[in-house]
Parts: sequence; structure tokens; C-alpha cells
Amino acid sequence: METWIDSMASSFDTHFAALTTSEIVIFPNRPRPGDIERCAAALDDLHGEAAVAFWKAECRLLADELTRCGLGEAKMRERVLSFQAAVQAALVERHQMRAIAESRVAQDRKRRSF
Repeated sequence: METWIDSMASSFDTHFAALTTSEIVIFPNRPRPGDIERCAAALDDLHGEAAVAFWKAECRLLADELTRCGLGEAKMRERVLSFQAAVQAALVERHQMRAIAESRVAQDRKRRSF
């Protein structure tokens, strides 16, 4: 007759075997914030062909990484487009913050001149 301890041990062995023989593949659900900020900062400093070449290379690297993780073409494209949108939003935010800072400096100068 099997006791509850034997049952638990058997269950534990089954779960442990599953953990040791399984392979975990991580699919990034959303772009990494560090990559978004790094690309936005680089694109903020680059212009023209240099910016286009950098941007194409970054998007290609992401697409290749997602493909290596096993994502199909449609999901990979969706994730790259999401990354592009996130970088664009970060660029807009950077420009807005710069404009606000410049506006505040101009307002301070006006106040001091009175």
C-alpha cells in the first residue's frame, strides 16, 4: 500500500524530471527599455545616411534574434514594428523634454531682464 509520502515522492520525481529535461526558450514580449533608449540616443545624434544605416542594422539584428528564438515571420515583424514605435516614442519624448528645458531657460532669461 502506497503512503502519502510515497505518493509525494513519486510526484516530486516526476516534476523534477520534467524540470531537468525541459528546455526553456525566452521570447521577449516587448522591446527592452535599454535598447529603446540606446537607439533613441544614437538616432538623436545621427543624421542622414548614417542614421538610416544604423536604424536598418538595429532592426535587422532584432529580427534575426527573434527568428533564432523561433518566432514566425508574422510575429517577428509585429515585434520589430513594436520596437520601431517604441523608439519613435522615445525620440519624441527626448525632443519634447529638450524643448521644455529650452523654454524654461528662455523664460528665466526674460524674468531676469525685468
